[in-house]
Amino acid sequence: MRKMYLHKKLFVLGLSATLVSSTFVACSGKSNNTNSKSSDTIESTEISEDTNASESVYARVQSVDSNSITAIKGDLNTDVGANATPPSGDASTPPEKPADNGTDNSGNAPSGDASTPPEKPADNGTDNSGNAPADMPSGNPGGGTTFVEGTDTITFTVTDDTAITVEFLQGSEEGSLDNITVNSVLELTLDENNNATSIVVKNLQSGGGFGGSSNVTNGTSANTIESDSEIADEKYTSTGDDENALRVDGATVSLDGITVEKTGGESSNTENGDFYGQNAGLLALNGATVSIDNATVNTTAVNGNGVFSYGEGTTVNISNSTIRTTNNNSGGIQTTGGGTTNATNLDVQTKGNSAAAIRSDRGGGNVNVTDGSYVTNGTGSPAVYSTANIAVSDATLNANNSEAVVVEGKNSVSLTNCNLTGNMTGTYQEGEENIHCVMIYQSMSGDAALGDASFTMNGGSLTSKNGDLFYVTNTNCDITLSDVSLTLANDNLLTVAGNDSSRGWGTKGSNGGTVNFVAESQTMEGNITCDSISTLNMTMKDGTNFKGTISTTGTAGTVSVTIDAGSTWTLTGDSYVTSFNGDLTNVNTNGYHLYVNGEQVA
Repeated sequence: MRKMYLHKKLFVLGLSATLVSSTFVACSGKSNNTNSKSSDTIESTEISEDTNASESVYARVQSVDSNSITAIKGDLNTDVGANATPPSGDASTPPEKPADNGTDNSGNAPSGDASTPPEKPADNGTDNSGNAPADMPSGNPGGGTTFVEGTDTITFTVTDDTAITVEFLQGSEEGSLDNITVNSVLELTLDENNNATSIVVKNLQSGGGFGGSSNVTNGTSANTIESDSEIADEKYTSTGDDENALRVDGATVSLDGITVEKTGGESSNTENGDFYGQNAGLLALNGATVSIDNATVNTTAVNGNGVFSYGEGTTVNISNSTIRTTNNNSGGIQTTGGGTTNATNLDVQTKGNSAAAIRSDRGGGNVNVTDGSYVTNGTGSPAVYSTANIAVSDATLNANNSEAVVVEGKNSVSLTNCNLTGNMTGTYQEGEENIHCVMIYQSMSGDAALGDASFTMNGGSLTSKNGDLFYVTNTNCDITLSDVSLTLANDNLLTVAGNDSSRGWGTKGSNGGTVNFVAESQTMEGNITCDSISTLNMTMKDGTNFKGTISTTGTAGTVSVTIDAGSTWTLTGDSYVTSFNGDLTNVNTNGYHLYVNGEQVA
């Protein structure tokens, strides 16, 4: 998980760079970022004389007018390593993908540490001691790439036949015109009519050693089961580097009352540990089906994920078991590469940073959890970090020093009758950062597909001990709440806004969020903020009672509010929306005013 802020691994961004935007323009609240090309072709103006048809050029976008794009030409400068100076306030760490956050292998952060992002932060170009490798130049770790602006501008057209690719930190994905925004850096090829035949939306983040092998790298195993079997009361241990204590490879296996201990061994690459299960306690792969009951799993190594399900066709069924992990990048149950995990009545506790109790990473999969307790204590370690489809019911989920839940990209979290608590105690880096309980975003690292995210909660409770209850940035998402008991740490129920791009989450100025927020039979209080580059479609129905404000400054983005006959909205301050659907008698002004498109209506 290398981002989320985020809770993925730590990003080393070294130099300032213009990053690709993942903002999706959507008036309806659904993503318009499909893979289809735009159907309307606009005739472009003449290209600069020094640009030859069919030649690949680099350019930074200045304006986008339907299918016509104007950009300034330039070049990429990759000679920015040894003597480069990182920007002030080193913005190197993302969330749940926080992963390796510069702590030592004991899991202790250096003094003054505010560097750990959410679970996706993870490998930040350091070795396991937290020190940069000897061959890494000082300054900008791993070097970087910047766009050097020229003097000539070009105007070209995007057609139905234009091949658009969005580049991530690792890998790429087919994109659309919606991925091209002002300040995006493009590599493009034009035909003789100034039509773009191909466009690559560049990601200019520094690699900095961040990233696993392009090949699946599972490491080794101290004990491997490769044939169908039933095993009880065995103990499996490992102290080796990049080594699992137990691996089940392609077999159907029943494990009852086993003990797994991963008490030593270095991880040579945290991404390989996060993606492929290298150094995990128990790893299932290659289509294995593993049923585990009454197990005890303890790990103390970096990347010591407790129980790891990797790859399509692999299924881990685990019940009535205890999992403890103490080091960084060490989740409780981890699912990647399209694997499946079904968990019942687990007792999971993690201590390290970037160590979500219920964790997923590149390639995602399906995770179903019923009953049990899931507790995290590290920074950037949500109770749930999702780059998968994760459903949890009747469980206790508690993040003591992190957001409660992070959803990245085109993935989902569904909670039913769960008690969820988050306590993000501070920023994960110096500089501008939002504090929140539930975060939904797109990191652009390539670990999660572009598209609509989803967070659904039915019954139970959601408690924020610090920060906004919900924060959405650089993505589209659906949020549905139904009969949930909400406890806010401040007055902010929902913040939909762009970010400063320091972690690569889109391009500053065009990386807001688009949210469909549905409240059903819901009681809720607080303020909702939607900035000028974001969109909110809010629906209150089935007896929902909302007491609060929406966009009190009047400078919001697109905000649509729909309220049914059985629901009410009580204002606690003046509120501004762009459209209102419903009966104004269901709005209790409480001495304040509601404005629609700048006109007072109540």
